Amino acid sequence: MSRNNPEQLRRILETVRTIALVGASDKPNRPSHEVMAYLQGRGYRVIPINPRLAGKTVLGETVYPDLASLTTPVDMADLFLAPDHTDPVIDAAIKQAIPVIWMQIGVINEQGALRAEEAGITVVMDKCPKQEIPRLGIAPVTQSAT
Repeated sequence: MSRNNPEQLRRILETVRTIALVGASDKPNRPSHEVMAYLQGRGYRVIPINPRLAGKTVLGETVYPDLASLTTPVDMADLFLAPDHTDPVIDAAIKQAIPVIWMQIGVINEQGALRAEEAGITVVMDKCPKQEIPRLGIAPVTQSAT
């Protein structure tokens, strides 16, 4: 299945429940903050990742410094990073076998995407779930009791 096709995006957005948002911001006017709030409003649990804000709270969730520090398994890593800062995060996601890596609009790393795909991880690049959810008509998610 080719990367970023509508069927793949739909499957991801309908099955993912917990998202690590790498590059989270505590500033409400930042796109990562807006997307985090939107995803939470749609029923996803979003765990913010930002070494500068580690230990603080953003939108009711404790911020972790990196993916390796997470204490909860996640279904997807959503990357709000400059493309040249994505390699270590992609490698951490591979190491942790996070099923999906989603790189936001403008975040393109073909070599990193290939590494992740070779490791069996689904990759989305240059897309935003906040745009794709309404475009695809995705219903709000319900969290399972685990």
